[in-house]
Amino acid sequence: MKNFALALTLAVGCFTAFPQDDETNYEEAFTLIEVWLDAQKDFEDIPGISASVVEDQKLLWSGGVGQANPDTQKPFTQTTLCSICSISKLFTSVAIMKLYDEGKIRLDDQLSDLLPYYNLKQQVPESGPVTVRTLLTHSSGLPREAGYPYWTGPDFPFPSTEEIDAKLSEQESLYPASTYFQYSNLAMTLLGEIVSEVSGVPYETYVQQNILGPLQLAQTRPEMPKDLYGSELAIGYSALGRDGKREKVALFQANGITPAAGFSSNVTDLGKFASWQFRLRGAKTTEILKPATLKYMQSVHWTNPNWRTTWGLGFRVYKGPNGSTWAGHGGSCPGYRSSFELDLKNKRAYSVMINSSGTNPMKYVMGMHAILSKMSPKDKGEKPDVQAPSRDLSQYVGYYDPKPWSSEEYIGTWNGDLVVLSLPADKPAEALTKFRYIEGDTFRRVREDGELGETLVFERDASGKITRYIQHGNYTTRINR
Repeated sequence: MKNFALALTLAVGCFTAFPQDDETNYEEAFTLIEVWLDAQKDFEDIPGISASVVEDQKLLWSGGVGQANPDTQKPFTQTTLCSICSISKLFTSVAIMKLYDEGKIRLDDQLSDLLPYYNLKQQVPESGPVTVRTLLTHSSGLPREAGYPYWTGPDFPFPSTEEIDAKLSEQESLYPASTYFQYSNLAMTLLGEIVSEVSGVPYETYVQQNILGPLQLAQTRPEMPKDLYGSELAIGYSALGRDGKREKVALFQANGITPAAGFSSNVTDLGKFASWQFRLRGAKTTEILKPATLKYMQSVHWTNPNWRTTWGLGFRVYKGPNGSTWAGHGGSCPGYRSSFELDLKNKRAYSVMINSSGTNPMKYVMGMHAILSKMSPKDKGEKPDVQAPSRDLSQYVGYYDPKPWSSEEYIGTWNGDLVVLSLPADKPAEALTKFRYIEGDTFRRVREDGELGETLVFERDASGKITRYIQHGNYTTRINR
């Protein structure tokens, strides 16, 4: 298995699994995650994907597949920078709540009092006030965007702060405040202006001095570093066209929209950002924010009338697949997709970055979570109830060709059993099938109830090398990748 893992690292990217104790050894699960990410990258024609998994204060795993710059063959790794787009909103929200902790603003302060030049038209006279709280929960009724076509390529003409403010009088609200959820980049942009107005320093300076610096997020910036574009900063690509190709997307700067969408980072730094949140939630002293303040941010403050959208203060807050409360944010900018999600109860965080539009980073978050969740206490090191005969399973590990029925299969190991992963897979945990060793080259499927099902028998060539397996009377051939 060690030889295969080394070969995989050399072939598909740079992955790092950090030492763990026996009770929480997820090595085999992370190998499956690496295989899955590499396959999805190829089958979906994605230039590059990076991801990290944090458990409390420990970075369990991080890695990347593909290329940050296909023209130079620059690999996409866990340190590759990308636009994190709307994940930027979390840094703005933390900045606002730090000012709140310091007594410099209140959540019910009105926007017009904090920004005297605010003159956007309220089309509903009986509307309640637009407050800091409604801006943080996207319930202000403000339009989604400032009055400029900055999401339009190829140049993406993001306006300056001065240009945004000059056009406020030409815009009007969509809804009465505190009535509906309306996701708003304009709202978050104005929160960034509040940070600057109240603190007396530029927004970017405040965030650097009060958040990024103290947390040692050295690779997180309130900009897209032009000098690193194509090297440390990945080149972004469009969604797939009908011809199956992605187009290169021009580098952009969010300028005045930076508080809503202008940051760049990598999955390693976002892992540090997650660890700070887990640490603070369990602390008794202030670290940038008061512990109670962060918990307050990550509780539900807004529920849309349809009960489908729940939001905290800056954070999306929702019930996760394990029934516990999750908080996080996604990002979608020209050429980039990202996701940052925290399982608050279990102190597990996932970060994903992709250098192409038209992709779904949340799929990878939930795929990684589901694979790790497949590990029962038995899989984490406890012995099976019935001991199977000993067998060197590494000889069966590799890729197999099940076409035309599916594209590819990977056979790996899982706590003394073999596991077959069908590829590609939007839900990889549901594409896993376990097989237990019986004798010779014969295995039997492990049913979900623990009982053994049909057989899977491997065949060898004259030299003793595994060449294929037979199941249900049909053959699947081993392939080299």
